[in-house]
Amino acid sequence: MGKKNKLAKFAEIKEFDNVFEHTEAPKGKWDKAFEKPQPLVLELACGKGEYTLGLAQMFPDKNFLGLDIKGNRIWKGAKQGLELGLTNAAFLRCQINRITDHFDPEEVSEIWITFADPQPRDGKAKKRLTHLNFIKQYKQISKSPLVINLKCDSTLLYEFTKEVIAENGFTTLIDLDDVYNWEERPEELNIKTFYEKMWLEEGKKIKYLKFEV
Repeated sequence: MGKKNKLAKFAEIKEFDNVFEHTEAPKGKWDKAFEKPQPLVLELACGKGEYTLGLAQMFPDKNFLGLDIKGNRIWKGAKQGLELGLTNAAFLRCQINRITDHFDPEEVSEIWITFADPQPRDGKAKKRLTHLNFIKQYKQISKSPLVINLKCDSTLLYEFTKEVIAENGFTTLIDLDDVYNWEERPEELNIKTFYEKMWLEEGKKIKYLKFEV
């Protein structure tokens, strides 16, 4: 993508009423950022926002907020959300490792992590979004118990997360090592991101964990 195209998208999302910069996040007042005060669900590292939008359409009784640092990615989801007229979907441009800067305690009810970077090098484990350090931050801003959903193609991230769950006494609600080989999968698992479609074409199996902390 050319630099001019990126700059144009950055300029455009500043005018979108469904996109918040980290400096303008309505901490403590997220219920007023949407048309109706409803349970708030976050999608972390949302990329182009396919899951944020898909979930918002499936569950109109919840509000969905996609978080990502890259504005040119958020642009696509935000633009589509406006075109669809979704009043329960929005986006926040921020660093996830500073997530507690943007939410008050108990503002969040559920979290989705979809196809995040698995950080494959051993020295990068603390950067994995299901590392205990991140989960502790999520707990600070969430109602209890907090439900976390992980959907990924990475065996490493999937197994790592299972270890985190076991070592900390968290409760596994659903554990699938091959989502599309399970006929009774929840409808929301049929949403496919750009990257998921790519991994499926390569023959990779998609994993899913739903757990409570």
